[in-house]
Amino acid sequence: MLSRWQFTTLTVLSTLTLALVVVDIVLYSGNRSAQAEVAARAQYLQQTVQLQSLYQEIVKALAELSMRNQDGVLRELLAKQGISLAPPPMTLPVPAAPPPRK
Repeated sequence: MLSRWQFTTLTVLSTLTLALVVVDIVLYSGNRSAQAEVAARAQYLQQTVQLQSLYQEIVKALAELSMRNQDGVLRELLAKQGISLAPPPMTLPVPAAPPPRK
């Protein structure tokens, strides 16, 4: 048979063990939800990287369209998004070479 102090000691130790198990379960649950959040963010970043070239092509096409059609509204929309358009460089006509001398 157990003495009083042995019984009390074992009861305290078992209560502490049960408390540690509960804490472990709570931490495990919190860790799983944090891992799920990190995985979702990683997936978002991966998708963003994949779509970046598509977005660049769309912006480039919109910029070319606004320059070609002289569309001020589209140019203003792009400017509001931080995309500045430089007018196309003016090309000077190249003078024709003089005819060769005989």
